[in-house]
Amino acid sequence: MFVLGIESSCDETAAAVVSNGKLLSNVIASQIKDHSAYGGVVPEIASRKHIEAVSAVINQAMADAGLTLKEIEGVAVTRGPGLIGSLLVGLSAAKALAYGLNIPLVGVNHLEGHIMASFLAEKKPGFPFVALVVSGGHTNVYLVKNYHKFQLLGQTRDDAAGEAFDKAAKLLDLGYPGGVVIDKMANAGNPKAFAFPRAMKDSPDFSFSGLKTSLLTMFKKCNGRISSEELPDIVASYQEAIIDVLVDKTLKAALENNIKQIVVCGGVAANSRLRERFATATAANNVELFIPPMILCTDNAAMIAALGEIMLKNGRSDSLDLNAVSRWPLVSVSAAGEKRG
Repeated sequence: MFVLGIESSCDETAAAVVSNGKLLSNVIASQIKDHSAYGGVVPEIASRKHIEAVSAVINQAMADAGLTLKEIEGVAVTRGPGLIGSLLVGLSAAKALAYGLNIPLVGVNHLEGHIMASFLAEKKPGFPFVALVVSGGHTNVYLVKNYHKFQLLGQTRDDAAGEAFDKAAKLLDLGYPGGVVIDKMANAGNPKAFAFPRAMKDSPDFSFSGLKTSLLTMFKKCNGRISSEELPDIVASYQEAIIDVLVDKTLKAALENNIKQIVVCGGVAANSRLRERFATATAANNVELFIPPMILCTDNAAMIAALGEIMLKNGRSDSLDLNAVSRWPLVSVSAAGEKRG
């Protein structure tokens, strides 16, 4: 079965083709240059850029797969969560294709997609496993029982980890995207140089608002004058505070539920220090670790197409009046889509 996936939940316009779980193409148009001047994603700019890019991205994905649109047997699209204006661009394109080609359409949860990305790697997890979905908008830990059945074990109470990275980079005027810049700069710093807080130590949930406040307080105390010698140490220590709680809480969730496999996915999963720390912690506790390749950590359509193919093969499809949703929490569902939040 040839399935076309379309992703436009934030600031990447993406399209991909999957057949029988095999990735045939994966095209991503980034908007980093368009948002860098603002230090973050501007929703109106994002949606306009999606409109400009979506047709070209789909055409490129088809060309890379060596297929014509007439050979596509289903369309999967990110329905949410995400920026409504951005989501509607991808959803409208998917609906038009489904209608014009008379093929089924299925709306995919973006968070489910990130978890699905781990199945596109050579080394695949088996059910059940614990998954950390960590990105600019989400920091959640789930017990994943099958492709569509999840139990929420922990979540952020305020800011997501990715947002904490981006806001820190903006405060320190490091550039955009913040997570990438901090990851690189932290390699030259001492992660133990400064003591930043680790919040909610006795809870399965996360909180990063206090961490951001701590950095802001430090910044104000020195009147915004941080030396070039101190900056790598500050950045490395700040990053370590985020990674400490991500690793500790995810590992604890796995061990408490007697689970021996952990999946780490989402944009922040591309962070080199996070990958290193998870590798060390899981090995020490005899837990198997699965992290998708870098290209499948950030937003992409491959994960949407792959999950969409599974859903379509299990009889799940949506009507053409399907609408986008900005918030769409994962809940326990069946392969037939009995409950989808």
